[in-house]
Amino acid sequence: MSDIFREVDEDIRQEKYRRLWDRFGPWVLGVAILIVIGTGGYRGWLYWQEQQSASAGDTFFEAVKLSEAGEFEEAAALYGELDNAVGGYPALANLRRATDLATAGKTDEALAEFDALANNESLLEGLRNVAALRAAYLAVDGDDYAAVADRVEKLTGDAGPFRAAARELLALSAWKNGDIETARQWIADLEEDQETPADVSRRVSILSDVIRSANGDVAADGAPADSEGTNQ
Repeated sequence: MSDIFREVDEDIRQEKYRRLWDRFGPWVLGVAILIVIGTGGYRGWLYWQEQQSASAGDTFFEAVKLSEAGEFEEAAALYGELDNAVGGYPALANLRRATDLATAGKTDEALAEFDALANNESLLEGLRNVAALRAAYLAVDGDDYAAVADRVEKLTGDAGPFRAAARELLALSAWKNGDIETARQWIADLEEDQETPADVSRRVSILSDVIRSANGDVAADGAPADSEGTNQ
């Protein structure tokens, strides 16, 4: 008798499974197919990305070789091919193209390129900061202090990785524009920062001596100066 009940229970379970399959089976098969297709497509996309990245890398390094050889127009043509490349190659190519313009003496064009990159919010912050610094290096020779400060003062925070370069540029710009007190403030910030690179420290030390000598505080060799600015 128990065998009959077991067979009835088994038939009922099978009937339930059959109904469930009839109801949800197509969905299960559809999801499974989508998973297989999606996995295959993702792997194919990764392979395509790798191939595109490798090709862009080859083009970029070939363009860099041309730049280093002074063949700027040929290099610019290759950099242009990277405008729609994957990864960070478009930004790197634009940085190099702007650098070539500066090297070729086309300062205004280079400055415009660096400024555009520095203000491009779609780029990584580090790349934008590098572009801002490059723009400031060009601007320091011809623009006023405000123009330089607009570009790099935001980089001078105590934890900023580019703070030493930015502070040095601001000190130099302030001095060139006759703002001695501002120049001294930036020099003091650099001298007080234990992480200021040695080469920057040497340059600002020279600038500090020049400022002291020119303003009658201390002679260029560090000795006290009299009221007429001559050594005793």
